Amino acid sequence: MNETNDTRGRAPTVLKLDPTDSVAVALRPLAIGETIEGLTLTNPIPVGHKLSLTDVAEGEPIIKYGQVIGRATAAIAAGEHVHSHNCGMADLRNAAAPAALARRAPPSRTTFNGFLRPDGRAGTRNYIGILASVNCSTTVCHAIAAEAEKRLLPRFPGIDGFAAIVHDQGCGMAGAGEGFETLVRTLKGYRDHPNFGGILIIGLGCEVNQLTLYQRTDWTKERFATFNIQEVGGSASAVRRALEILEPIAAAADRDRRSEVPVSKLTLAMQCGGSDAFSGISANPALGVASDILVAVGGTSILSETPEIFGAEHLLIGRSDAATGEKIARMIDWWRDYATKNGAELDNNPSPGNKRGGLTTILEKSLGAVAKGGRAPVSGAYAYAETIDRTGFVYMDSPGYDPVSATGQVASGGNVIAFTTGRGSCFGAKPTPSIKLASTTALFNSMPEDMDIDCGRVLSGETDLEALGLSIYETILDVASGKKSRSEEFGYGDHEFVPWKIGATL
Repeated sequence: MNETNDTRGRAPTVLKLDPTDSVAVALRPLAIGETIEGLTLTNPIPVGHKLSLTDVAEGEPIIKYGQVIGRATAAIAAGEHVHSHNCGMADLRNAAAPAALARRAPPSRTTFNGFLRPDGRAGTRNYIGILASVNCSTTVCHAIAAEAEKRLLPRFPGIDGFAAIVHDQGCGMAGAGEGFETLVRTLKGYRDHPNFGGILIIGLGCEVNQLTLYQRTDWTKERFATFNIQEVGGSASAVRRALEILEPIAAAADRDRRSEVPVSKLTLAMQCGGSDAFSGISANPALGVASDILVAVGGTSILSETPEIFGAEHLLIGRSDAATGEKIARMIDWWRDYATKNGAELDNNPSPGNKRGGLTTILEKSLGAVAKGGRAPVSGAYAYAETIDRTGFVYMDSPGYDPVSATGQVASGGNVIAFTTGRGSCFGAKPTPSIKLASTTALFNSMPEDMDIDCGRVLSGETDLEALGLSIYETILDVASGKKSRSEEFGYGDHEFVPWKIGATL
């Protein structure tokens, strides 16, 4: 909710991110003596920094995002600046996490127009995928997709396009173990994705990642095929052979039509990248509201990027049942070990620049990213690219690198992506449409060709987080029903399939 003491029509001075918060964030520099929400300021508060709304005794928790971000290291008076001089981590990780909010009442709109698939899932797009089993077949896959777009797509307008899903793995790696299993799981997730109306998988023939691992599952004979380049005469022959195979696949997919389906068939992948000082107080919490609305209607939302929740993981665990909480804890332990082995650190305390922007603790920094997950209970925790087999708000393990994380979320079943940004990340994915949320109006206006939603409106007082979250939810349904996002209009998605590479290159 917005909090302001300005006259009607002016921008608010502070923003309270959750009704339970004990602090508000300054949206402009505040001076000594100003009266904000009936409180007279006793010290200046820079933009992006926190104002205490209540008296807080030493040792008591400080609440932002509806979550504990630290404890008072000294008594704090209402109206006082809250920052690193009076707020610290202390022993917070051993403290009990606030309970998740109960599922909210559903909105009036509870359906979208999607492609209902034979297995009961629904697609938001109707692509035909040209998947490479190995780096050696990537050029051929691109050539096949290009020729199919030129020769077949005009004849079959019910198809969204032919998407080349290529990568740099599949050989020069161990044929067993964590790295190989992750690649196979990711490719199988794309093979079975509901946003594909048909699949052709192309191998070379001698690679570690053999086509025999990718047999038909729920696809009918007319929707799925595989072959190796070495078995059809070479590269040019492979393109010709592929077009012969793709013609009946395209004819079958062209008969698919959108129909009204429940929102419970939506799986929202949530990403953030190129964040700024306002991402955690506008775009991310607004997306969290949209996530909660989606979950209330029976849909699914996926939070990921494990290195970016570090320091806040116990709050997700506190919203989980025992088994799910244990899975998340094991993920954090794995990342600690992984980072150590590679000479990196997960515990990156806020930098001097972060602190100048108003961040106080690593927990507060992580909560800016976790805010995308709203307040719903955590209903499951999944490995990278593991199929999501339940509805609700779930967690999927992944690196923080956006293309890798989004690839895993799509493989897990994400059929629409919401991507928040403060600096202006440019991203799109196939076969899943990506919606870009700008943290400020300045960014939205400076990159109108890439941004779909202006979350800066919550900073100007034009709207509040609840209304903005509902607007984001409505946009998600519009895009799921076929409206093109900005990244789709430009043509993003041909180079953003980046499976997580774990292990040695041999």
